[in-house]
Amino acid sequence: MNLRINFDGMKPIYVQVADAVEDEIILGKLGEGEPAYSQLALSREFNINPATAARGINLLVQKGVLKKQRGLSMTVAGGARQRILEEKREKEFSEAVDALVEQARKIGLSEDQVIAKIKAFFGAAERNRAI
Repeated sequence: MNLRINFDGMKPIYVQVADAVEDEIILGKLGEGEPAYSQLALSREFNINPATAARGINLLVQKGVLKKQRGLSMTVAGGARQRILEEKREKEFSEAVDALVEQARKIGLSEDQVIAKIKAFFGAAERNRAI
């Protein structure tokens, strides 16, 4: 487990904990049906209060990403990866695109210029993967 928290950021720590666990699920480091990180493991990894880690875990339980089973370890729920991806596509990606478009308009970039820049970034990322 190699997770990071920004203690100086505006996002609450427990939300960052939940985001970090979601990222692990997206990347396949935590698979559906597998045991999830415990409250204690997260609190040690992030050097945070166990109650804060518990809030992050509970957020994921409420979202249906983690599944609590009485007497057993918490597991990654079936369909969790797809649910996370759909949420991120709908909410986070839309917010990022909105901010990008707003900034582009402020500095006078056209739609074509923005699209060209995005395509250039995608191309650079693909070239870097090939290395």
